[in-house]
Amino acid sequence: MNTPHPGLPMTVPAEGLPARVRIHEVGARDGLQNEKAIVPAAVKAEFVRRLAGTGLTTIEATSFVHPKWVPQLADAEELFPAVADLPVDLPVLVPNERGLDRALALGARRVAVFASATESFAKANLNRTVDEALAMFAPVVARAKAADVHVRGYLSMCFGDPWEGAVPVPQVVRVCRALLDMGCDELSLGDTIGVATPGHVGALLTALTEADVPVDALGVHFHDTYGQALSNTLTALRHGVTTVDASAGGLGGCPYAKSATGNLATEDLVWMLRGLGIDTGVDLDRLVATSVWMAAHLGRPSPSRTVRALAGSGADSHQEQ
Repeated sequence: MNTPHPGLPMTVPAEGLPARVRIHEVGARDGLQNEKAIVPAAVKAEFVRRLAGTGLTTIEATSFVHPKWVPQLADAEELFPAVADLPVDLPVLVPNERGLDRALALGARRVAVFASATESFAKANLNRTVDEALAMFAPVVARAKAADVHVRGYLSMCFGDPWEGAVPVPQVVRVCRALLDMGCDELSLGDTIGVATPGHVGALLTALTEADVPVDALGVHFHDTYGQALSNTLTALRHGVTTVDASAGGLGGCPYAKSATGNLATEDLVWMLRGLGIDTGVDLDRLVATSVWMAAHLGRPSPSRTVRALAGSGADSHQEQ
C-alpha cells in the first residue's frame, strides 16, 4: 500500500454538512451483476466478508431475480446463507413476490424493489409501464412490511434517460411519492447514466422536500460517467442527505442502459468525507486492499482513483493481498 503521509488528507470541515454518513455499499450486488464473467459464490461471499471487515455497516448482498435476466446472481440461495451471520445489514433486491418469497425463506430482513422514473426504462428493465411496475411492487412492499422487513425503493433515471433525454423533476417526485405512500422506508435516487450535475441534484432534493418527502428517507446513487459523482454527492449532503450508495473499487454500471459506466467508488467517497471530517466508520486501507483483491479475481485494475493512488502498482498488477 502506498499509504500517504498520516496527516493526509488534511481534515478541513465545511459548514452545512452532516457529522456522519452511512455508506450503502452496492459492489457485491450492483457491481458484480454487471461483470461479464460469473464470479463464484465462494468469492462473492469472501468479498462481502472483507467488506464487512472494513467497517461498512450496510452491504447489499445479492438479488433474487430470475437467473435468465441476471445470470451473474443466480447463486443467491447459495450466497446469502454464507454471509447471513455477519453483524451488518444485508439488503437484497426482490423484483416481485416470487423474489420476496425466496428472500424471506432465507431470513432476509432488508429488501429492495427497483422502479423507474421514466416509461422507456420501465419498459426496458421491467417490461411494464411506470404505473404497472408500481402496481407490481405494491403487494411486495405490503407483504414485506407485514413481516417487519425494511424496504428500500430504488428509483432509476432520476436525472436523465438514454431514450427520453431530460427527465422533468415533477415526474421523479411523483414516483418517489408513490413509493413512499406504498410503504417504502427509504428511497435511493439513481443517476443511472451519470448525467446529473449539482444544480439538478439540488433542484430535485428541494422539490422532494416541498412534496413532504423527508430527507432522512433519501439516499443518492450516482454514476461517474461524466466525472460528476463526488460533486453531486457533496450537493446532496448540503441538502441534508446522509445515506450515499457507493461501490467498492467503482464496480458496476447498468445492463439495461449501455451508456452507464461505473458507480461512485466507495474509496473515492471515503477519501472526500475523511477530508471533510465526516465520519463513515470505514477503514480506508482495508477497503482498498479488498478492492485490489477483487480486481485480481476479475483480472483487471480497479477504476477507482483512490485505489490506484493508495495501492500503486499493486492495483495494476492484480496482485492478491
